Amino acid sequence: DPHEIANVCGMEGVHFMIDNGKTVPFKFHFGAPSCVPATNFETAGATLDAAAVEQLLQRNEIIYLSEMMNFPGVLQKDEEVMKKLAAAKRLGKPIDGHAPGLRGQEAKEYIEAGISTDHECFTKEEALDKLQYGMKIIIREGSAAKNFEALIDLLNDYPDRIMFCSDDKHPDSLLLGHINQLCARAVAKGIDLFKILKAACLNPVLHYKLDIGLLREGDPADCIVVKDLTHFEVLQTYIDGRLVAENGQSKIITQPSALLNNFSCTAKTVADFEIPAEDTSAPFPVIEALDGQLITNRLSLPLKINNGKYVSDTKNDILKIVVVNRYKNVPIAKAFIRNFGLQKGAIASSVAHDSHNIVAVGVDDESMCEAVNLVIANQGGLSACSPDREMVLALPVAGLMNNRDGYRIAADYTALDKMSKEELGARLASPFMTLSFMALLV
Repeated sequence: DPHEIANVCGMEGVHFMIDNGKTVPFKFHFGAPSCVPATNFETAGATLDAAAVEQLLQRNEIIYLSEMMNFPGVLQKDEEVMKKLAAAKRLGKPIDGHAPGLRGQEAKEYIEAGISTDHECFTKEEALDKLQYGMKIIIREGSAAKNFEALIDLLNDYPDRIMFCSDDKHPDSLLLGHINQLCARAVAKGIDLFKILKAACLNPVLHYKLDIGLLREGDPADCIVVKDLTHFEVLQTYIDGRLVAENGQSKIITQPSALLNNFSCTAKTVADFEIPAEDTSAPFPVIEALDGQLITNRLSLPLKINNGKYVSDTKNDILKIVVVNRYKNVPIAKAFIRNFGLQKGAIASSVAHDSHNIVAVGVDDESMCEAVNLVIANQGGLSACSPDREMVLALPVAGLMNNRDGYRIAADYTALDKMSKEELGARLASPFMTLSFMALLV
């Protein structure tokens, strides 16, 4: 789903992804982003209206309408939303869902609008509610959102309507495996092997009508060879009969790539991050981040005040969080968040769903300013700053991706993650991944 780069670079970004994918012998299948921007309450780099979405859906490489995050728009029958859904139906392309927590009559109406899947369920009860109305459930296990344990038992009773996905996964996590990891974990729980393989290999191909071989006569020779049916260690990967990976090493030759970006903000000053303390007696709304989940809680807590300004409170783990507009120079949006656990410094990221402005969290304005300015100077990236040193992983492609080798990026990311935890004190399992979702409104 190229909606990340679409939010930054619009139609040009989607075409860039499709064209770049054709430079290697890999079968990429794309969706038409349905919600660019995700909401009207934030600033994105582009807007894709219904006409643009229909234009994308007419491309052969686009095989579905990407996750419809605007579930209020579906329920309220928003005209633009309805046009996008109608275009997908008219062209016979399935529609992905995104409706965390939606239950009962609202879930029924959302599904009856033609939306066929959801990967956002975080409880078994929610998934069962959606299954009864005809939806298929995609069990997600990513770096930040982990729903496998809560949902995997559904595979016993609904083998035809369950699939697996990772949604967002760090490069270092990908080195350890992907869907094969979920298969191994499901086998360990005693679930029938053929139900597991159905969810992993067969159901996605049939649902999305993918041009991928299923070991039938006349099919493309697309298959993997695994060491056993317990751990699913992949020994070889074949695409169209060609050996493209063996023993954990890709045989696909990396092709040079152009750099596409959209970054128009300038460096910030420490004063830009300050929050004057006004009504000092009233509790302040504070975001509560939840480890292993994308959803958050709302708290009301007293804030620490220093020299007439609200500041981070490391003792009570209430830290300042900001969103810096990357598309134009406007005042910074500021708030407070709990559960990141930083004891010093700051971290920042231009991967900030879904509009991908710059999001940062830190213990003091100086560190936050430094971390944000590192991202700006690199025209995108992930950064960590302590009083002693700084580190940045540049993301020159739309502020979202790097065009270097994935193994090198994984090593660089591991070092950055290690610094955020060991030097700055971050307590979350995936601090950068969790941070990237704190600006997501749906």
